[in-house]
Amino acid sequence: MRLDTTPLRESRDFRLLFVAGTVFYFGAMVSYVAIPYQLYTETGSNFAVGALGIVELVPLLFFGLYGGALADHVDRRRMLIWTAVAQVVLTGVLAANAFAEDPQVWLIYVVGGLHAAASAMQRPSKEALEPRTVRHDQIAAANALSSFGMQIGLLVGPAVGGLLVASVGIGWCFVVDVSGLLVATTLFVVLRPYPHAGETTPPSLQGIGEGIRYAVGRRDLLGTYLVDIAAMLMAMPVVLFPALAADVFARPELLGMLYSAETVGAIAATATSGWASRVHHHGRAVVIAALCYGAAIALMGVAPNLYVAAVLLACAGAADMVSGIFRSTIWNQTIPDGMRGRLAGIEMLSYSVGPLGGQTRAGLVADAWSVRASITSGGILCVVGVAATAAWLRDFWSYDSRTDEHAVAERAAREAAAQPPQP
Repeated sequence: MRLDTTPLRESRDFRLLFVAGTVFYFGAMVSYVAIPYQLYTETGSNFAVGALGIVELVPLLFFGLYGGALADHVDRRRMLIWTAVAQVVLTGVLAANAFAEDPQVWLIYVVGGLHAAASAMQRPSKEALEPRTVRHDQIAAANALSSFGMQIGLLVGPAVGGLLVASVGIGWCFVVDVSGLLVATTLFVVLRPYPHAGETTPPSLQGIGEGIRYAVGRRDLLGTYLVDIAAMLMAMPVVLFPALAADVFARPELLGMLYSAETVGAIAATATSGWASRVHHHGRAVVIAALCYGAAIALMGVAPNLYVAAVLLACAGAADMVSGIFRSTIWNQTIPDGMRGRLAGIEMLSYSVGPLGGQTRAGLVADAWSVRASITSGGILCVVGVAATAAWLRDFWSYDSRTDEHAVAERAAREAAAQPPQP
């Protein structure tokens, strides 16, 4: 059950990426608190706060795909460095704007869109580079460790951001974020080079299309995308937390417990994930974890009090994290290095579309029916959708990393690349 720290002990470059990723998420979550608060205090409009998400969505989708295509052609380490530098500059602009006597709202939207573009271009390179820093059999443990660092940032960052906003002001949140970005950028600089092993595909619509056809043509990969979309589209109750705390349970002072419960569960799952490296039927693990996620959300909708709801939400967070660990393991153990950037960009699309649609569904059903009914029906639909996906994609359910042709081929390629050249 103990978290497997072997990749941290054995791989210098994985340690660098782990620390950089944790610092990145921590700083990003500090700013995540500051930006909506600044928009609301400057405009007094909830729509103005929500509009930032719309502004960020378009560059996230476009540059996610383009960044994935770039990651399969250019030096991924350089992509990490220069996109990190861009984020340092953009966050510095937000800090200067926050410290100004008359902060400009339009600048927040412009910088927010540019920052989303830089982040979307960076993520495929990081996702594609990380598996190369560890052995093939360590990928599951590396995924769990990366998720653990991310969840620490998600849990601690908002708390620190709230304290900074209340004590010293919004501008200092961005200063903390810039400091973390500078540390992470420095760690990217000292990574060793990871040149592409073979011929690369220049970024183009044709190359992106090739990646999409590859993803859809492999039923095991298609299963990972569809299970995640089913869970997020049907059972994403975050938008209902304020109404659940204030109107259903009449405990608005405990709203923060709902927001942090899922992260606490995810941290618990990663901290006890040593068993994950000994599981080989990754498709079944993804399906079972997603079914548990849906069941926990469905039960949360009928919870008798907020404390029980928070416990069930923590269980859902743990199940979602287990599903995420094995989805990442399937991707990183089977996708050829020359395709990994483009597939990471497609993965980003599934991460973006599912939650956005899920929150829309939850809000519409809650307004038409009730908050409890929206949450419970979403959990039930998640269970039905995941079960139907598993029944349809039998190849996904029967996936075995020891015998799957793509996993075997990638393992052989990694072993061949690790052998010294013959005289």
